[in-house]
Amino acid sequence: MVSSMHTRASSMLTPIPVSYVLREVKTAGLKVSAGFPSPAGDDLENTVDIIAWIVRHEHSTFWWKVSGNSLCLEGIMDGDWVAIDKAGKVMPGRTVLAVYDNDMVLKVLTKRDGRMWLEARSPDRYPALPVTETTEIWGVVAGIARRYPVE
Repeated sequence: MVSSMHTRASSMLTPIPVSYVLREVKTAGLKVSAGFPSPAGDDLENTVDIIAWIVRHEHSTFWWKVSGNSLCLEGIMDGDWVAIDKAGKVMPGRTVLAVYDNDMVLKVLTKRDGRMWLEARSPDRYPALPVTETTEIWGVVAGIARRYPVE
């Protein structure tokens, strides 16, 4: 049953292949305040490869585009890209990509009353999904990417 479910889910969705190219970007070298501004260190610069910073296991990480807002309180929005690390440690409190009832879902893995659940984080009411013997956890969210309009 599990393998046939995996085959059906795999035929519905395929991760987007991404070619990795080293692209370092300049950073200010300091953390930016999201509270009170700090004028110190305006001229310090370092570089960082943002993708390498998110992707810790290059050969087991795949990018998926998010559809829906069931994780908006976790900061994951419709249209975001999530890096799913298949080698990441699956544990309660982590956001995971799972096959549930033949559908791919992105939810927070939780443990309540001795059972594991897949839960949304949204002001809208989404039912918690019990993890069963047919549920497959494909990986954990390693990071997200989002673009904003700049024009």
